[in-house]
Amino acid sequence: MATKSKLVDFRAVRAAVSMERVLGHYGLLDPMKRTGDNLSGCCPIHKGSNPTQFRVSVSKNLWNCFSECKRGGNVIDFIALMEGVSAYGAALKAIEWFNLDAEQVQVPAKPAPDRNLRPAPQVEKTAEPVSSPPPDSNPGAETFNPPLKFRLEKLQRDHPYLIERGLTAETRVEFDVGFCAKGMLAGRIAIPIHNVDGQIVAYGGRWPGDPPDGTPKYELPPGFRKSLEVFHLDRARQEPAEEPLIVVEGFFDAIKLHQLGHRKVVALMGCSLASPQEDLIRRYTTRDSRILVMLDEDDAGRAGRDDLASRFARFAYVRVHAFEQEGNQPEHLTAERLAAEFA
Repeated sequence: MATKSKLVDFRAVRAAVSMERVLGHYGLLDPMKRTGDNLSGCCPIHKGSNPTQFRVSVSKNLWNCFSECKRGGNVIDFIALMEGVSAYGAALKAIEWFNLDAEQVQVPAKPAPDRNLRPAPQVEKTAEPVSSPPPDSNPGAETFNPPLKFRLEKLQRDHPYLIERGLTAETRVEFDVGFCAKGMLAGRIAIPIHNVDGQIVAYGGRWPGDPPDGTPKYELPPGFRKSLEVFHLDRARQEPAEEPLIVVEGFFDAIKLHQLGHRKVVALMGCSLASPQEDLIRRYTTRDSRILVMLDEDDAGRAGRDDLASRFARFAYVRVHAFEQEGNQPEHLTAERLAAEFA
């Protein structure tokens, strides 16, 4: 097959193939019960017998097993588990089964220009914020975070900490977050961090609750440079240009606002803005773009939002949100309060 020697654009495959089509291919669609946007039935992966253990969100094109698998994901993840192949192998099968245009689902040799893309500005070099790793002094050091060659499996998505933070089952699956029982992030909630092209470059680990003395709340892998990434930008940049971009501090702020319906949101993984992060955000904005800075209501957040506002104002229209109570964070917003910000 011609695509076997070329890179496959997983995002294009997922957009072209629905879970309904995949279930139909396996002869599993008819036994499923449809309730509104959802399909439910026995899990075909572990051959379960409970008719409510496997669920599919049709609109989000995601599935989840709440029983033995404790897994979930997209159409490629489903085919990979059903066929016992890699994600790449699953994508190739989807291309073959559903007669997808091979040219349309290949990664182009040279990225197509984004409609909001403009040349990266020449920025005067300044010192990195204290919260970001300093630039490598070694001229041969990598200036990007290399994509990971693995993916954490068997994460516990129904961990009480995630439920307490108000994340729905669909959101936990969509963001692929869950409790990690072993490895470097053992005992923590694992959160995948993607680069702007959608490739996983690291996993952040959040201690579920208040950590013991001497244990950091968040942990990032050695060598990972968070100053080079903007969390959720790979998805936010695909949203309509006229929608405002919300800039927040943390992973869960971005995840929760996405769940509330505002998908054009990014997180800096801190309250300071590194120059590479500013360049990334600038690349996907224009003079007509609107940016809403919404950092935590504390001393660090207030100082950070003033700096962000002045820097973003160079290339976009900026507004700053101030919470009424000390300690409030974006994830505490309700859908109504969030909608009121743009009324």
